[in-house]
Amino acid sequence: MRSMKSGMLLSVIGMLSAAAPAGFDPRLNVHTLVREDIFAGLLGNDMEQFTRGEKTLEILLAERPDDRSSILAWQGSANIYRAVRAYEEKRPAEFAERYRRGRELLAEAARLGPDNPGVSAVSGGVYVVLADRLPPEHRAQAWTTAYDAYRNLWRMQGAAVEKLPLHLKGELLAGLAQTAERTGHKDETALYLDKMLTLLPNSAYEARAKKWKENPELASRTSVACQTCHDAGRLAARKAALQ
Repeated sequence: MRSMKSGMLLSVIGMLSAAAPAGFDPRLNVHTLVREDIFAGLLGNDMEQFTRGEKTLEILLAERPDDRSSILAWQGSANIYRAVRAYEEKRPAEFAERYRRGRELLAEAARLGPDNPGVSAVSGGVYVVLADRLPPEHRAQAWTTAYDAYRNLWRMQGAAVEKLPLHLKGELLAGLAQTAERTGHKDETALYLDKMLTLLPNSAYEARAKKWKENPELASRTSVACQTCHDAGRLAARKAALQ
């Protein structure tokens, strides 16, 4: 009996090992390891890659307890996206459960990591991308949550915004501008659009900010977020640099 149980245990361990992504380099942070896979679903509708990102998060949750706030933020965003898909595919019960779970995870991530810029960036970003795909009764709260997340990110990064890389600087200011507009903070919207024009010359962010200022109605129909690729932070690039 003991031999049989040992054999079953080894079999299970073998299956888990085969399913797990191999070789998580401890020098690669959580965001680098999962960002591309999760964004593949959020932005590219690639659910195979998205699911791989979810599995990576489960493994990281066990392996990296010190990074729990970042991992929970990504898991929360993944649940929000699956909630949106359930809503669009007319599965209301699944939507309700996924959306509840997603909000809980994002709230726990914020509680655990109030000074973790990654948590605020992930939390704010997922709502900027998905808020308008939620049921109408949830959209205002989603935009408010995104606004609060970007304001917290500004608290941590605003003093050094000029020194940030283009992508991080652009996404921060873009998120601030758009969430301020969608939550009725018009003066703040103008402030951050002006900063985009000043701090992001000759970029996609500057071009979008100009269009917004020329035609404010575009602010409710088009996003200023996700205008550039974070090439230096891609998993392949980071692995190559480490080698």
